[in-house]
Amino acid sequence: MSGNDRDLPPPITRRALMLGGLQLGVIGALGWRMRDLQIKQNEHFHFLAEENRINMRLLPPARGLIHDRHGRLLAGNRQNYRIVMVREQASDPELILDRLAKIIDLPPEDRDRVLREMQARSAFVPVVVQEHLTWEDVARVSANAPVLPGVIPEVGLSRFYPEGWNTAHVVGYVGPVSERDLEKLEDPDPLLQIPRFQIGKTGAEQRLETDLRGQAGNQRIEVSAAGRVMREIDRVEGTAGNDLVLTLDQGVQDFAMQRMQGESAAVSVIDVTNGDIIALASSPGFDPNSFVFGISSPEWNALLNDEYRPLSNKTVSGAYPPGSTFKMVVALAALEAGVANPGETVYCPGFSQLGRRRFHCWKRGGHGSVDLRNSLAHSCDVYYYEMARRVGADRISAMAHRLGLGVRHDLPMPAVTEGLMPDRAWKKERRGEAWTVGDSFNYGIGQGFTLASPLQLSVMTARIATGLSVTPRLVHTMGGVEQPVHPMEPLGISARSLNSVRDGMYTVSNVPGGTAYRSRIDVETMEMAGKTGTSQVRNITAAERAAGVTRNEQLPWNRRDHALFVAFAPYDRPKYAIAQVVEHGGGGSTAAAPVARDILLRALYGELPPMEAYPSEQRSSIEERWIELGFMEPEPVEADPA
Repeated sequence: MSGNDRDLPPPITRRALMLGGLQLGVIGALGWRMRDLQIKQNEHFHFLAEENRINMRLLPPARGLIHDRHGRLLAGNRQNYRIVMVREQASDPELILDRLAKIIDLPPEDRDRVLREMQARSAFVPVVVQEHLTWEDVARVSANAPVLPGVIPEVGLSRFYPEGWNTAHVVGYVGPVSERDLEKLEDPDPLLQIPRFQIGKTGAEQRLETDLRGQAGNQRIEVSAAGRVMREIDRVEGTAGNDLVLTLDQGVQDFAMQRMQGESAAVSVIDVTNGDIIALASSPGFDPNSFVFGISSPEWNALLNDEYRPLSNKTVSGAYPPGSTFKMVVALAALEAGVANPGETVYCPGFSQLGRRRFHCWKRGGHGSVDLRNSLAHSCDVYYYEMARRVGADRISAMAHRLGLGVRHDLPMPAVTEGLMPDRAWKKERRGEAWTVGDSFNYGIGQGFTLASPLQLSVMTARIATGLSVTPRLVHTMGGVEQPVHPMEPLGISARSLNSVRDGMYTVSNVPGGTAYRSRIDVETMEMAGKTGTSQVRNITAAERAAGVTRNEQLPWNRRDHALFVAFAPYDRPKYAIAQVVEHGGGGSTAAAPVARDILLRALYGELPPMEAYPSEQRSSIEERWIELGFMEPEPVEADPA
């Protein structure tokens, strides 16, 4: 190679051309991207330059509706206009709240609450300032948005209960999530972190909370540095909660509550063919709407201090000595054990002697010789002292459990009582004492340690009426899916024993001299079989008995006996069973039986019962009662032509 050749530049190879082309392509792509960012996406990055942010918000789902068996709304949702405030978007929260107070009604206590909640929560979490605003309030706030950074008008849903106090104990109510609620949960739903999010507090609302709540949606929004919402980027709606249909017949429920007006009472009505609860009414009630957004202190204190205990669900939580309504259990235990037969008589002189102690019959002069039928018809205590002595506590307890007493029935309600149907082992374990014959005597008439709820007594009555294991059911459908009916198996009680007890219950209500004869149904195809009961809430001393037992109406209200009545109807083809308790009502025949008869008739007819269903001598007084309670309109008085 010559010297001149060494001075020439090296030749351009194919590889060099490819590398050069690749470099030019990369530079061109970068240039094109820069042009795209600077021109086409200028607005987007301008927002970023102004420190806009993308916020993610949870969207509360619509809570599931609750209806009765006929589609009548028991719990619904309605629009709720409200104002929330985000601390990190508000330049000066106190100043902003002062401005807001000039636009809407914002009491000082609410202003202080908002500031406290803001300090307790993360800066980006919205805090509810005011709820239940009018559209005009929301419009004024929106119009002043530039001077109210961090203040956001919203529209959501809130719970309301159109039936009010009539279904308060069954349906329950919702309220804002509390710290105590969150502490009970191991892995709380993020929805519960939303300020003042509402969850079930009592009744079906509480026990079926997860089904009714639904699942949250989400929303992505663009917010400027000043806190103004610029636009919604994305929105995914939540899944509404499941709608719930209860087995309740709201017409019967309403009637029951009106019929028990003025009393501290409870009633349970069950369809004996499938266990559906038709009515579960506890009186007096309360307005659940008062609890949705926080009840006032005066209203809360009034409810707490009411001696009729309106907040207590007496139907499932109330545990009462069943009194003479328990005598069918003792009779069935004795008959099935073979220690008695229906035609055998026991002599009642008015008491039963046990050592030096007398156990008295309610009828001071006694009933004379009574068999099973008459012992139920006239509610003879001495007969059941003898039956309980013969059969013993263990077999009475076993029969009671077979009939649904001493059992916590699985209903979607809090504080469902188990009641108490003791046996010998129970007393030894709990009291450290042996069972005595005196304990059996008290057991025989539904006193002593024995306790049952109105729900349990209605189950007992339904099982006696059918001979099957009727199990109460309150939920008809959930999310459109029908809930199963518990299989009704034979109880294993002989037809002879059941028929003997049913015959005695029929006599109670339909034969002159029966303790509920005045409360009979005067239609042959709807006749009911029942049993009255009276449970003592005080001890009667020997001195008082010698001088004459003080009548209930002469005692202070809270020392009077409880009145009870159980029944099923129609007698020959049972459809409904009922248990009625009137706290401190006195006698079951006078205070409980007439009320239960009326409610049972309302269930049987499906409407206000006709006057023909009542004994003729009672029809005028019944009509007056219906007018007084608002069930009927009074007849118009014709003008005097003169």
